[in-house]
Amino acid sequence: MRIGLIGTGRIGAFHAATLAALPAVTGLVLHDPVERSAREAAARVGADVARDLDALFAAPLDGVVVAAPTSTHAELILAAHHRGLPVFCEKPVAGTLAETDRVLASLDPSGAALHIGFQRRFDAGYQALREAVADGRLGWTHTLRACTADPTPPPPGYIPRSGGIFRDCSVHDYDIVRWVTGREVVQVYATGANRGEAFFADAGDVDTAVTVLTLDDGTLATCTATRYNGAGYDVRLEACGSKGTLVAGLTEQTPVASAEGGSWPAGNPYPGFMERFADAYRAELDAFTEVVAGDRPSPCTGQDARAALAVAEAATRSRAEGRPVTIG
Repeated sequence: MRIGLIGTGRIGAFHAATLAALPAVTGLVLHDPVERSAREAAARVGADVARDLDALFAAPLDGVVVAAPTSTHAELILAAHHRGLPVFCEKPVAGTLAETDRVLASLDPSGAALHIGFQRRFDAGYQALREAVADGRLGWTHTLRACTADPTPPPPGYIPRSGGIFRDCSVHDYDIVRWVTGREVVQVYATGANRGEAFFADAGDVDTAVTVLTLDDGTLATCTATRYNGAGYDVRLEACGSKGTLVAGLTEQTPVASAEGGSWPAGNPYPGFMERFADAYRAELDAFTEVVAGDRPSPCTGQDARAALAVAEAATRSRAEGRPVTIG
């Protein structure tokens, strides 16, 4: 199959290399408003380049991958969908819940599939955790503890356009809590703090945050996020049940140490999300080729993305107003 890819920044170039290595993909067409970026990425993977979007959509394509900035997602999703092309789009569908609803309402339910990129769903550890919760090995789940910790902050210029820590960072935890448990979030309480660089506060954001989620069966979840974890990239999810606890993301590369001593962790911590989730990204795009081929439905729909964004918007409001926010 022939796939078009829009956006050849860091994640887009990474996706281009991943797609080029998939057996199902026989050709790639890349486009980026910065043509030099597209040409450099194309040269590395043997892809074609489209000078503009009209040229991209005029090429014979079987599906489209959107890795462009968030502000462009809505219109690119609709442009591909209205041409009958299955779309893989990095999260989110759009920057706000209202815009997300506009996009989803514009999609033909019987038309081409929309697959949103929440790569943790394709990580082996998270998949094993979901199976353990579903088959009752942990008993009834009472608590989940999610952690997302970046080793260093993003560039200052990124923060004002990031949507804030809850939409940009913790939204992955909100999605994976829903996916692992199969439950919906009904109430959110969030708080945050700034102990690091001033540019977070200047943008109205925080560098460290905690969200408490109440799920529809009474299960509680905490989601912690920080931009400052100098030991390395750390992403985990603990599911605690009446019969036991299981953790995804606890390996020899997890950048935590015991206060009682010992040599663990034995491996070098992951420097960032692309290294930590390399296998998951490949599995995610491989799944998209199955969606394109019509062999499976979207494994992460626009409605899934909307649900995670609704939690993120509730968390943003909760922090601003200092109170719990109900969803529903």
